[in-house]
Amino acid sequence: MSVQVKICGISTVEAMTAAVEDGVAFVGLVFYPPSPRAVTPSQAAALAALVPAGIVKTGLLVDAEDATIEGILKEVSLDLLQLHGGESPERVAAIKRRFGLPVMKVVKLRQAGDLEAVAPFLAVADRLLFDAKPPAAMTGALPGGNAVAFDWTLLSGRSWPLPWMLAGGLTSQNVAQAVAVSGAPAIDVSSGVEDAPGKKNPQKIAAFLAAARAL
Repeated sequence: MSVQVKICGISTVEAMTAAVEDGVAFVGLVFYPPSPRAVTPSQAAALAALVPAGIVKTGLLVDAEDATIEGILKEVSLDLLQLHGGESPERVAAIKRRFGLPVMKVVKLRQAGDLEAVAPFLAVADRLLFDAKPPAAMTGALPGGNAVAFDWTLLSGRSWPLPWMLAGGLTSQNVAQAVAVSGAPAIDVSSGVEDAPGKKNPQKIAAFLAAARAL
């Protein structure tokens, strides 16, 4: 099966170049200052300029206010907004309506009951992304990029009317199993192609994309 890959949290020219050259479908720029992967709008604009047409430039936002989003979009040309916080369906609809861009809503999972959160977003989002809820005892947890996986069987055999991605603890070593178990048509990786939080390794990016192409 052909699986699309998103490399998220890109913050350097080297990482962006590796992702583009090795066949990425989506690139992610993080606009959440507490994250070690965060970029400013001006930094993001320089990185986005390296992305050719056909690759989806995604902006990751966490409970961002309209003024923040507006400021980002004045400097950066984005194709997709990824909402990784506690945004309500009403907020998702409002962001999509105001800024005129497709929206991908993140749903965080730990157990089967967490999937009940999906239904309210089906009418307002354009895409879904399933990520892991960080363990309750985890200190300093971020909204995403915690190198934590969830039980992929929660998604096995399920389908939704929206395109969706799988995230959370993926690496070049486990991505084949993750896709086989979950049935994910697209995958999102951040920490799994890093040497340390926020430090992307171009060789790990290439290896992950090669593993995905082999599926």
